[in-house]
Amino acid sequence: MNDSDMRPPTDDAVPASEATTQPDAPAPVVPKPSTSLDRELAEAKDRLLRTLADMDNMRKRTEREVADARVYGISNFARDILGVADNMHRAMAALDDELRAKADEGLKALLDGVELTERELINVLEKHGVTRIEPLGQKFDPNRHQAMYEVEDASVPSGSVVQVMQAGYTIGDRVLRPALVAVAKGGAKASPAPASSANDNPQ
Repeated sequence: MNDSDMRPPTDDAVPASEATTQPDAPAPVVPKPSTSLDRELAEAKDRLLRTLADMDNMRKRTEREVADARVYGISNFARDILGVADNMHRAMAALDDELRAKADEGLKALLDGVELTERELINVLEKHGVTRIEPLGQKFDPNRHQAMYEVEDASVPSGSVVQVMQAGYTIGDRVLRPALVAVAKGGAKASPAPASSANDNPQ
């Protein structure tokens, strides 16, 4: 027996049985995605998007309402003021040039003051978005004009406004008060079609 056979085993020596049976490090476990969790996440995202869309629509609607209130909030007040403007206009229209010429200096000063007040009133209304409708000579528009009667006048196109009894006004994009007008009839159509005119006069 040799001395080498009598030496005790060193610490570095690993038994063959342990070397062959030592297990590898366990692989990390990757959790599988949960179907219900994905569904809940998708539903929550959808609710969030809907809420954001509703908030944006509400913001836009509020902005429109504020803008409309700013423009149209004085509609009732402006409509009442128009009655005052009408009375002033009628009073001035009742005085013809002959009466004005015969008026003394005091009366002329009064008339000038009334005219100035009427112009200032119209300017104030325009400043707040109230503008006069000028329909004379235009084609009758039922959305902006109210026909009081028809006038036989072949010299103008049928359906044209030939007289204004009361001025109309708009506020913003809306009609505050339609103009009271007289409409011509008996004249040529405003825009006759060439084909129809040729058929009406056969050669």
